[in-house]
Amino acid sequence: MDVLPLVALVAASAAVAGAARRTPVPAPLLLVTVGLIASYVPGVPSYTLDADIVLPLLLPPLLYTAAVDSSYLDLRANVRPVALLSVGYVLFATVAVGWLAYLVVPDLPLTAALVLGAVVAPPDAVTAAAIARRVGLPGRVTTILQGESLVNDATAITAYKVALAAAVGEGMSWGSGIGEFLVAALGGVVVGLALMVPLHWLRTHLGEALLQNTLSLLIPFVAYAVAERVHASGVLAVVVVALYLGHRAWQVDFATRLQEAAVWRMVAFVLESTVFALIGLQLPFVLRGLGAYAVADALWYAVAVFAAVVVVRYVWVFPATFLPRWLSKRIREREPDTDWKAPTIVGWAGMRGVVSLAIAFSIPLLTTAGQAFPARNLVLFLTFTTVIGTLVVQGLTLPLLVRALRLPGRDATAETLAEAQAQSEASAAAEARLDALLADPRNALPEPLTDRLRAVLERRRNAVWERLGAANPVTGESADDTYRRLAGETLDAEREVFVRLRDERRIDDEMLRTLLRRLDLEEAAAYREGPGAA
Repeated sequence: MDVLPLVALVAASAAVAGAARRTPVPAPLLLVTVGLIASYVPGVPSYTLDADIVLPLLLPPLLYTAAVDSSYLDLRANVRPVALLSVGYVLFATVAVGWLAYLVVPDLPLTAALVLGAVVAPPDAVTAAAIARRVGLPGRVTTILQGESLVNDATAITAYKVALAAAVGEGMSWGSGIGEFLVAALGGVVVGLALMVPLHWLRTHLGEALLQNTLSLLIPFVAYAVAERVHASGVLAVVVVALYLGHRAWQVDFATRLQEAAVWRMVAFVLESTVFALIGLQLPFVLRGLGAYAVADALWYAVAVFAAVVVVRYVWVFPATFLPRWLSKRIREREPDTDWKAPTIVGWAGMRGVVSLAIAFSIPLLTTAGQAFPARNLVLFLTFTTVIGTLVVQGLTLPLLVRALRLPGRDATAETLAEAQAQSEASAAAEARLDALLADPRNALPEPLTDRLRAVLERRRNAVWERLGAANPVTGESADDTYRRLAGETLDAEREVFVRLRDERRIDDEMLRTLLRRLDLEEAAAYREGPGAA
């Protein structure tokens, strides 16, 4: 097996994603564009999406990393709008987009049109998170979009299976389809609930960060595989487990949390970059099978389906936002008020992604009667153009729309103030705990070490407040920024000495690594309290 094309794909995707960080263009859009161009560069291998690889191997870790970083409490507070989008909207879009495609495309059977509707129904989890981070949407809007994208794949995959069964002649009725959907959804939740507590117990009792993080990498695949084995929703199982583990992450030891955060950031970066590049690279394969259709006709169908996807989302979002408020006093009292701007953003933030393409590529070539699946190549083409259209058109214009609507973003000052108040309360508790410990003769320490402990607590208490203080008139830095910069300079001076001593053979490489690791940990501690530190 030649692994060089795979290595080249990952390396090139990472390079483009890294370059995107230096441009105003969101990384998903640049990656897709480069993929489109590269697909016609001589010598570039053919990369075909395989649903048997994307769904069980790429989707679980992407869902896991998005869900584990989500707020369980925020999602629970917004469960009504999230459910209306992730379940109600997907089912509505499946039927509405499918029906409109059936009306627009001649000779497209209704069953095949519904397959198309299910395929393009779910907005993408990776795209939603990436765009929301880049645009800086308000917290509640971001929570709703992320919650929708975590669950909607399960709805779409089940809807696709029902529509596909009808299209290939397996004779599934709407009643049995609804039953299958409920069984898959409830089964996925049950599997997630059954796995989350044992997995968390295992994480907290392994006792070694290396083993704990190995388990962390396996968890999404285990949850997905177990659920799919019992014909339940692997997507929901992964999301349930990830939300629980993310909510309980504080119970894992610090070394595991630090390693896990770094490992999953790397995994998410590599997978997200590769996935978006793969989307663009599918163009030749999609066009190759379109020979039976005139280019002008196919482009017209593509524009029509794209427009239907955009319009149908708004047709659902606005009534789903305001109608429950008009009908229920309890909803008006429990949920914050909103105007037309937030649903406008939610309606436009419906970018599709790799899951839609992977599902489309899984459409069989033949029906149960041995006949060719009706318009399979056209469905692939329309899925591809819808994904590209939403990523490019909506992805590029969403930041402009947010600025035009002057939608208030996150209040950095208010968040810093809340952080400072929380840190002040925590530091007071830590000081009380330290006083109680030092009162015990068994914990006696020399005065310099006691002073050092108190200085660390005081430093932590003041660091966040200093970010709210006046900036240095010369450098524009806060006192905390200056402290971290000077700490970095002094640590660099120590590193240079350690390396020189190693080169002079006064210490060996093993001792050098030990000393450098100690400095790295001190520098990480100095930087962790900075603005935007994670």
